[in-house]
Amino acid sequence: MINVNQLNHTAIHVADLDKSVAFYRDVLQLEQMARPDFDFPGAWFQTGPDQELHLICKDAQDHTVPLERHTAYRIPDMAAAKEHLDSMGIEYDGPRNRPDGPWQLFLNDPDGHVVELTQLDV
Repeated sequence: MINVNQLNHTAIHVADLDKSVAFYRDVLQLEQMARPDFDFPGAWFQTGPDQELHLICKDAQDHTVPLERHTAYRIPDMAAAKEHLDSMGIEYDGPRNRPDGPWQLFLNDPDGHVVELTQLDV
């Protein structure tokens, strides 16, 4: 059983990080928050008590849906989610740890949209 219990974050690709940070910080007045030490530039913003917007700035070389454009759902048990996906024959990438520790697993919906399942309380 996967047991999605909340939307955790939405991640979008941005071309100019400085302009995007200024927009979300100054125009929408979102609070910028700490971000793990990923190997690519980006910024995170608080969008609700437990929800976030993740800006990801990477050079997109092709037109496939990049992993950074995704919606993440918080789950309580990564092992149970993996077992459920395996039992249904669903392909996925992961699970793996984010630089700050939480588990994340990525899969695609029938239209190719990237969905992340994340277990934050590890």
